[in-house]
Amino acid sequence: MSPDPQSSSVPLSRRDLLRRMGTGLGWLGLAGVLQDARLLSDSGPDGDPLAPRAPHFRPRARRIIHIYLNGGPSQVDTFDPKPALAKYAGRVLPGGNLTTERPLGAALPSPFAFQPYGQSGIEISEIFAKTAAHADDLCVIRSMYANTPNHEQSMRLMNCGDERLSRPSYGAWLNYGLGTENRNLPGFVALCPGLPVSDVSNWRSAFLPGVYQGTHINTKQTRPDQLIDHITNARVSRDAQRRQLDWLAAFNGAHRRDRGDDPQLEARIQSFELAYRMQLEATDAFDYEREPAHIRAMYGDTVQARQLLIARRLIERGVRVVQCYHGDVQPWDSHDMIADAHRRLAGEVDQGIAALLTDLKQRGLFEDTLVLCGGEFGRTPAVEVPAPGTPGNGKGRDHNHWGFTVWLAGGGVKGGHVHGATDEFGFRAVDQPVHVHDLHATMLHLMGFDHERLTYRYAGRDFRLTDVHGEVVRGILA
Repeated sequence: MSPDPQSSSVPLSRRDLLRRMGTGLGWLGLAGVLQDARLLSDSGPDGDPLAPRAPHFRPRARRIIHIYLNGGPSQVDTFDPKPALAKYAGRVLPGGNLTTERPLGAALPSPFAFQPYGQSGIEISEIFAKTAAHADDLCVIRSMYANTPNHEQSMRLMNCGDERLSRPSYGAWLNYGLGTENRNLPGFVALCPGLPVSDVSNWRSAFLPGVYQGTHINTKQTRPDQLIDHITNARVSRDAQRRQLDWLAAFNGAHRRDRGDDPQLEARIQSFELAYRMQLEATDAFDYEREPAHIRAMYGDTVQARQLLIARRLIERGVRVVQCYHGDVQPWDSHDMIADAHRRLAGEVDQGIAALLTDLKQRGLFEDTLVLCGGEFGRTPAVEVPAPGTPGNGKGRDHNHWGFTVWLAGGGVKGGHVHGATDEFGFRAVDQPVHVHDLHATMLHLMGFDHERLTYRYAGRDFRLTDVHGEVVRGILA
């Protein structure tokens, strides 16, 4: 019997050497493809993508409520007082105006009075007087900045970490990293009466598996059966639905065995399963009228107040991330008559925000719930010059990405604290500037993640929410 050419005791010919190397390289390539498709590692026990998972380290926050004032609230009329604007009223700012979308004119002083609140003495506008009663719980970042003065790009940046390309939203990243605590509800919910600018891209999963994307609820409706289409099935019993889904799963399983893994098919299967399970709990979770009358009265009767009350009910039931968009498209986009518009808009949210903070405290949820409030950018301290032939009145502000304000509360941040500053007119972040990437890195840190390690391999690259940017803002951590 001749020696085995595969034996290690026999010298390899050049042909055998090349054949073995080729096979090995092929396996290396296959390993890369399988890793990109998430086929080499389970997402959780039994490969369950929604199974609860531990973060990198002990978190300070377990959930996030994001009060999104879409359209860009004016920092100098809300949480960043600038008395120097009154000195230059009617005159161009001494340093000139920064570039924004439209031409700017003279300084426009705030029409609202500011005063200090709480032991911390944080100065807050009169239009947020009820929220200001919680000043000692607020961590106000007055030195935020973004990249562009456009709604679409800045909203994608604020929600997804990239203003141009298709990237997963931060809520999808957290769903991916943590799994779910309640299989009967989505892990990430976006409440909005209509759709914000850039619509579904704000809660997309992009290249992450579709099971992690946000679920949009149109809060123009009020009853649970209107908020969620087809939440109940009057024609088919739950047992019959279960048999239908099991039958469908069998066919889908055969499809996958014959054709390989298909992330879109898996996302569709998971969406059917979630819709089935939501019948058990969603009707209750979205029915704010089950709250006692005094709680509903505390929040108020605006759309945003109802959203905030629903948000509290959702996080109590294990939902990881709830976004509450103020209104359809961009309500805070006050290019004209900012005095009237901002007073009205703040009146629609101020009571509900104050009630939410009170409610979280009295239920023992405040310390491990991170509340974030702000828009995609701020507004200019100088008046927007109306374009020829337009009905502008010269009493509004343009978009301003150079410097704006967001505030946080609960969830491991310093209460009664102001971080950073804009210049004396509120135009540009000049002291301890915080980019949106830094905000995201800090949010992930509070939820227990190192933003550089929460990654997903796609197209041969490890992606993360903060891309190649971002630093944790340690100065705001409690």
